[in-house]
Formats: sequence, C-alpha cells, structure tokens
Amino acid sequence: MLPKASKRVDQVMKLANDIAREYDQEYVGTEHILLAVLREGTGVGASILDRKRVTEKAARAEVDRLVRKSMEETWVFGRLPGTPHFKNVIAKAIEQAQQLESKEVCTEHLLLALLKEPGCVAHKALKALGVSYDDVRAAVLEPTGS
Repeated sequence: MLPKASKRVDQVMKLANDIAREYDQEYVGTEHILLAVLREGTGVGASILDRKRVTEKAARAEVDRLVRKSMEETWVFGRLPGTPHFKNVIAKAIEQAQQLESKEVCTEHLLLALLKEPGCVAHKALKALGVSYDDVRAAVLEPTGS
C-alpha cells in the first residue's frame, strides 16, 4: 500500500507551485520543492536543513545561481506541470517513505528524494550547501526524528 502525503507535504507542494510562479516559471521543479520545504519551515526536512545551517535565503541564492541560464518560458495555464526531475522526486519520496515504514510521505522523504535525484537543481544546490544524503538519512533515523 502506498503511503499518502502528509498535510505538511500538501502545503509544501502548494508553496512549491507559488514559488515557481514567483520565478515566473510555468513548471514546478525540484528547486521549488527545496525552497518550499524551507519556507514551510516546520517539518523534519526543514529542521534537518536548519541544523545544517541551510536557510531559505542561502538556498534561493544557490538556486538562482544554478537556474539563471536555464530559465525557459512555456505557456501552460492553471496548475503548473512538473519537470521530469520533479516527477522522479515524488516517486522517490514515496519509496523513501515505504523504506522507512512511514504511513505518510513527509518533508524528510522529499528531502531524501531530492538528494537521490542527481542532476536536478535542488540536488546541486543541496550539495553546494554541504548537505548529503547520508547526513540527512542519519538525522531522519535519530530517535527523535529531527
């Protein structure tokens, strides 16, 4: 049975959509998920990033640096489509939740999935900010979960 998204992840997805629009982009990418996890700020994923001293401002600066040359325009109305990396991250977040025997996909699963999607903007930004999959996984597995 697939885990369902937590209410917090639902909120993160809405924020990711808003952030993509702030960037005047007509798609939702992994960079928007990363920034949304930080902006939402209350999940385990945000807590782990906070302990690694990754702020929304620092992540946004790194994302801006990485996407400056790759901004593209599309003319899609309504809900923004996800990039192929975005879709892979959602699938990987579900896998992470299942592996960790969670009943819900939570922000920590999104963060782990972003770190398992090499080549995407969020993965590159997290790497540049000193965040690794192994560190995040260890933090998720700590007894307190944060």
